[in-house]
Amino acid sequence: MCGIVGYVGDQQALEVVLDGLRRLEYRGYDSAGVSVLGADGLQVERKAGKLANLEKVLSGRDLPGTLGIGHTRWATHGPPTDANAHPHVDCTGKVAVVHNGTIENFELLVAGLQDRGHERRSDTDTEVVAHLVEERYDGDLPATVRSICKDLEGSFVLVISHADEPGLIVAARRNLPLVIGLGDGENFVGSDVTAFIAHTREARAVEQDQVVEVRREGVTVTDLEGAVVEGESYHVDWDTDAAEKGGYEFFMDKEIAEQPEAVRATLGGRLTEGEGLLHLDELSMSVEDVRDIEQVVIIACGSSYHSGLVGKYAIERWCRLPVQVEMASEFRYRDPVVGRRTLVIAISQSGETADTLEALRHARSQRAWVLAVTNTVGSTVSRESDAVLYTRAGPEVAVASTKAVIAQLAAMYVVGLYLAQVRGTRDADEVRAHMQDLQEVPALIEELLTRMEPVRELARSLVDAERVLFLGRHVGFPMALEGALKLKELAYVSAEGFPAGEIKHGPIALIEPGTPVVIIAPRHALQAKLINNIQEVRARGARTIVIATDGDESVTPYADHVILIPDVKSLLAPLLTIVPMQVLSAELARARGLDVDQPRNLAKSVTVE
Repeated sequence: MCGIVGYVGDQQALEVVLDGLRRLEYRGYDSAGVSVLGADGLQVERKAGKLANLEKVLSGRDLPGTLGIGHTRWATHGPPTDANAHPHVDCTGKVAVVHNGTIENFELLVAGLQDRGHERRSDTDTEVVAHLVEERYDGDLPATVRSICKDLEGSFVLVISHADEPGLIVAARRNLPLVIGLGDGENFVGSDVTAFIAHTREARAVEQDQVVEVRREGVTVTDLEGAVVEGESYHVDWDTDAAEKGGYEFFMDKEIAEQPEAVRATLGGRLTEGEGLLHLDELSMSVEDVRDIEQVVIIACGSSYHSGLVGKYAIERWCRLPVQVEMASEFRYRDPVVGRRTLVIAISQSGETADTLEALRHARSQRAWVLAVTNTVGSTVSRESDAVLYTRAGPEVAVASTKAVIAQLAAMYVVGLYLAQVRGTRDADEVRAHMQDLQEVPALIEELLTRMEPVRELARSLVDAERVLFLGRHVGFPMALEGALKLKELAYVSAEGFPAGEIKHGPIALIEPGTPVVIIAPRHALQAKLINNIQEVRARGARTIVIATDGDESVTPYADHVILIPDVKSLLAPLLTIVPMQVLSAELARARGLDVDQPRNLAKSVTVE
C-alpha cells in the first residue's frame, strides 16, 4: 500500500528520497510528498496524483539537506488532494510526519487537539501525530514518539523528523512493515527494501511496537519503554537490476517472462542430498507434531487464495487430510474451530497482508500450528509463523500478481509433498517422482511463452467486451477464478469464474450471443463432462475460448478459439493454464490504453484491513 522512505547521511536527501519513492510506485498510490531538513529548516512539498506531479513542482525548487522523508499515499481518510498528501506538519512547521496504516482513535485525539487550540489542515488521521509531537516534545524526539505510540490505537508505521534534531529520524511500527537499511555513513528506513536497494543490501526488520532512531552514524532500536532491543540484519539477495523493466514495456511483461525461473527457484534445493527428502526453509514443528495434524486450514487473499484452492486439491490427494480454504479477511470473524491438531497455512506474497496477519494471529491464539508461504524474507508473516516456505520468486513490481502467484502454486505442491512424506501417505520414491514432474514444468512454461502471440491477437479482438466468463473443473476451477480476477484487475472488465458444472445453475443466464467464455480444459478424467459444458454455453451463442492440451482434438469442434498448452499431469496443469490468462488480461489492458502495472484503485501490498 503506501510507500515510505527515510534517509540520513552525507548525500543530498531529496534525490535519495525521490529515487526511493520511484522504486515504491509499484505499491499503488494517489499522492506523494517529501520533506527535507537542512540549513534552511524543514521544507515540505506534496502533490496529489502521480510522482511526476511532485517532481514537476520540485524541478523549480531547491531543497538542500542531508535528512529527508518521503511518502506515496493510498487514500483512506480523506480524498487524494494536496492537503491530504503526506508529510503532515504541526502548527509550528517544525515537525514532519509520514504514516502508513490507520489510527483508529484519531477522532477522539482530533477533538482533544482542537480543544487545546490546534488547527486541523487535512482530513487525515495522520495529522494528529504531528500535533501530538508538537505538544509533548521536550528535546527528546524518541521518547516523545514512544509516549505517543502508547496512546495510538490501530495499525501504523510512523516516520518523523523534527527541526530541533536535524540529524535524527525516528520511526515506529505496529502491525505494518518497516525495514531499516544499513549503509556506510548513511542509514535508511522504508516500507520495504526496494526503497533503498540502490544504496545498500543490508537490512534489518523492525518488530512489533519498536521505535527506531536513525542517524548517519548508526541505528538504535528500542521498545516502547525505551529499552534497547538487539536484532539481526540480513542480506538482500537481489539488486536494482531485478527491480528494473529490462527493456520490457511493462513490469508485468517482464514478470510473466520470469515465471519459469520463479518456479525453478521455488523448487530448487528442496530435496536433501543422499536421502532425497523434502525440507522447508524454517521449521520449529517436530515430525511428531506434523504427524498429529488432523486438519489443514489455508488462509489467504486474492490470487494467493486461488493458489490455496489448488493446494487443497494437492494436499487432500497426497495426504488424505481434510483441507479448508478460507478468505483471510473473514476467517477470525466466524469463530473458526482450530486447535493444536490444526495446521494453518498462511499465504502472502508480501508477508505483510493485514487480513492474513490478523487471521494468522487468531489461529495462533487458538494454539494452531502456522506455516507461512511468502516471497519476502524477514516479513511479519514469516516471523510470526512456526514454519516458513519462501517462494524465492524475486521482486514483483506490477500490482497484479503473476510470477509471485505461480511460485505460490509451486510452493503449495511442495507443501503437499512434504506433508505426505512426513505423514507416510506417500513413500520417498513417490515424492521424488512428483518432484521430478514439478521440476520439468519450468521448461514447459518457457515453451508455452513462445506461443503467446495468437493469445495477444485474441485479446485485442476482445477490446470491446463488457463481460467475460471463465469456467473450469477440478484444479481448473481455481484457475477460472484467477483468470477472472486478472481481467478485472487489469482491463476493468466484468469477469466471473465458475465451476463449469455450476453454469446451468444460474450463471448461464449471463450468456448472450458473442459473450466470451474461457474454458480451462486440459486433459483430465472430467474431460467428457467439460465438453458438455462447452456445448451448453455455445448453444446460447457464447464465443468459446478453450485452453486445451497439445494433441487433444476432443474439444476442437466446440471451440471458436483454442489455446494449446504442453501436456502435463492434470494436478499440475494450473502451472501452465495460468499463463495464457495472464497474457490475455495484460494485452487486453494494453489494447484499452490502460496502465498494466498500476491498475486504478489497487495497491501491491494491502496493509490495512
